[in-house]
Amino acid sequence: MTATLQGKRVAFLATDGVEEVEYVQPRQAVEQAGAAAELVSLKPGKITSFTHLDQSTSYEVDVSVADADPGRYDALVLPGGVANPDFLRADPDAVRFVRSFFDAGKPVGVICHGPWTLVEADVVRGRRLTSWPSLRTDLVNAGAEWVDEQVVTDNGLVSSRNPDDLPAFCSKIVEEFAEGRH
Repeated sequence: MTATLQGKRVAFLATDGVEEVEYVQPRQAVEQAGAAAELVSLKPGKITSFTHLDQSTSYEVDVSVADADPGRYDALVLPGGVANPDFLRADPDAVRFVRSFFDAGKPVGVICHGPWTLVEADVVRGRRLTSWPSLRTDLVNAGAEWVDEQVVTDNGLVSSRNPDDLPAFCSKIVEEFAEGRH
């Protein structure tokens, strides 16, 4: 049986420099499963995605993170890209927004460089997760158990390493988001 996300709202927290496929494919997956997805970003307007280091497509922001109410959402996705999480982790509103999902026990999906924002939110201590390999030391120093696996689930936290892992990541976030609170 396919998981359904009917009636659920999923926030995608991203800004300029987000890796295009790591935003687009998970968003398509949750929308196809019936969820309403919203792009939350650092400022209103548009953000520009990247395909590796090349500028790609612009996306309209639904709500700025300073104005976003985490209570309106059932789950959160943090796509990667190198610049995207680096900008997010430097923004106190973005860090608070991320931390609120963990405080509420809501499921979170994160891929590639996305865990940098989790480190800043201080929510990886005692958690098992994966990421782009260069984040290993940052995650271990923040108290996480880092593993090199395609997709890792730890009590509602779903993590993957890179765009090659997207099929497994998308399937697992839909499954975890359907289950809800942890």
